[in-house]
Amino acid sequence: MTPPEITASLSAADPSVRLRAALAAGSAADPDLLDALVERCGAEPDFFVRDMLSWALTRLPTATVLPRLDVELGSPRPRARAQALHTLSKIADPATADRVSPALLRDPDDEVARTAWRTAVVLVAAGGRAALAAELGRQLGRGDRAVRLSLSRALADLGEAADGVLDRAATDPDPVVAAHARATLLLRADPDAGFDDAVEQARRVVALGPGHEVASC
Repeated sequence: MTPPEITASLSAADPSVRLRAALAAGSAADPDLLDALVERCGAEPDFFVRDMLSWALTRLPTATVLPRLDVELGSPRPRARAQALHTLSKIADPATADRVSPALLRDPDDEVARTAWRTAVVLVAAGGRAALAAELGRQLGRGDRAVRLSLSRALADLGEAADGVLDRAATDPDPVVAAHARATLLLRADPDAGFDDAVEQARRVVALGPGHEVASC
């Protein structure tokens, strides 16, 4: 496919056509496709196509991609912000960690915030893990199950850097925050534990006090 054909196919009605176009763009690695790829990222509804678009962007020179991603990170469109963050995680350059700003970590759109948490954990340097854990800890208790699971995974992935934050939050006067923190500590201690079981156990401890960690038969 030629660059004009790729650009036209990126907005085709059929997602399989858009997927092939994104694959062709990545294979071509033509910098002239940068704007078309970035613009499509902010509009593409299909997860697999979006992932291929991000891959195609990683095939282009990072120095030309990052300024365009900076624009998207400030976009009023949540999907554009989320996909720019996802692309940063795929580029995986620790030097870009400060692009995941506190505002993005606290983004009012849950999907943007979840993507920011994952991306920040990928990019953060060892020396910044504690500060990131403190920032993420302020989000404990937020959202529905999917949001809380994403945050728990991000905090668990920070390892020991998150322990102090979670220990303090486990005694928070807000029972929702405390239960979320305790569930995250349980997941950190046993990554194979189910999240729902960890949450239920944590809620029981918050409600009844320590000594009720083991589920009754």
